[in-house]
Amino acid sequence: MGLLVDGNWSDQWYDTKNSGGSFERTEAQFRNWITADGSSGFKAESGRYHLYVSLACPWAHRTLIFRELKGLADHISVDVVHPDMLDKGWTFEVDGGAAQGDSLYGCEFAHEIYTRAQPDVTTRVTVPILWDKQTDTIVSNESSEIIRMFNSAFDGITGNKLDFWPEGMRAEIEAVNTRIYNTFNNGVYRCGFATTQAAYDAAVGPLFETMDWLEERLSTRRYLIGDRITEADWRLVTTLFRFDPVYHLHFKTNRNRLVDMANLWAYTRELYQWPGVAQTVDFGHIVRHYHYSHDTINPYRIIPVNPVIDWGEPHGRG
Repeated sequence: MGLLVDGNWSDQWYDTKNSGGSFERTEAQFRNWITADGSSGFKAESGRYHLYVSLACPWAHRTLIFRELKGLADHISVDVVHPDMLDKGWTFEVDGGAAQGDSLYGCEFAHEIYTRAQPDVTTRVTVPILWDKQTDTIVSNESSEIIRMFNSAFDGITGNKLDFWPEGMRAEIEAVNTRIYNTFNNGVYRCGFATTQAAYDAAVGPLFETMDWLEERLSTRRYLIGDRITEADWRLVTTLFRFDPVYHLHFKTNRNRLVDMANLWAYTRELYQWPGVAQTVDFGHIVRHYHYSHDTINPYRIIPVNPVIDWGEPHGRG
C-alpha cells in the first residue's frame, strides 16, 4: 500500500513508529458527490461513471454490492485490479479471471488513475475509485459515501426505489455504523497491522466485544436495526465474509471463528445468499491478496489451507 507524494509514486507502508505500534488509517482524499439534478457538478447519468475495485477489498466490495442491489450494473461500468498489491500498489495486471486490465485508459497501475485526475496529488492509492468519464476525474474514493450516492442518486434512471438509508432510521444506523467501523471493520486491520503487543491488545479486545454485541443483538432482531435491512448490514457483512477465510488467521483475530457464533453466522449466510450478492464475492482474490500482499505479516507469501465453509447452507433467519 504505497502512496503518491506530489504526484510521484513512493513504496511506503504505514508508519507505526509514532503511534505506539497502532495502525492509523488515513482519510480518503476525493470527496465529491453525484446528485440526481447535477447541482453538485456531477449529475447522475447512465454510462458516465466507472468503478475501479479490488475484489479482495471489503471497502470496495460495499460499492459492488450496492451496484447490484440498486440495479446499476448496466449504468456504471467496472474494472477489477489484480489481487496482488506489491511495490507498485494496485495494478491492472491481467490474471485470466476477473482482473482484465484498465478498460478506459490502458493504465498499468491504479496510481496512474489518481495522477490523471490530479497530477500533483499527495495521497494513499486506495480502492474503490469512482471515476467520471465526462470530466476525466475522480468523483470519490470514500466507499461509505459512494454507497450513499448509489442508494438514491440514480433512482430516476433505474426506477429502483430500494432505500438502505431511510430518513427515519438514520440516527440509529449512524450509531451502529460508528461502533462497527471503529472496532470491527477497521478493527481487524488494527489487529493485523499492529506492530506492538500493546497495540494489538488494545484492538483485539474491542473487536470481540463488538462481535459478542452483534451476536446478542441478532438474537432478537433479523437485521441490525430491526426487521428492515439497511446500509449498516451491508457495511458490516463485507468484513464478515472475510473473517474466517482471512482475518481469523492472517490478522490474528482468533479468539473464535465466525462459524462459532450461531446468530452472526446465520445472518452472514442470509446476506451472502441475497439475490445478486454472491456474484460479488471472490474468495480466490480475497485469500490471494491478503496472504500474498502483506510482507510484514507473511514475508514468504505462503497461501494457507483454508477452512471449508458451506455458504449455501440454509440460514433459517426467516
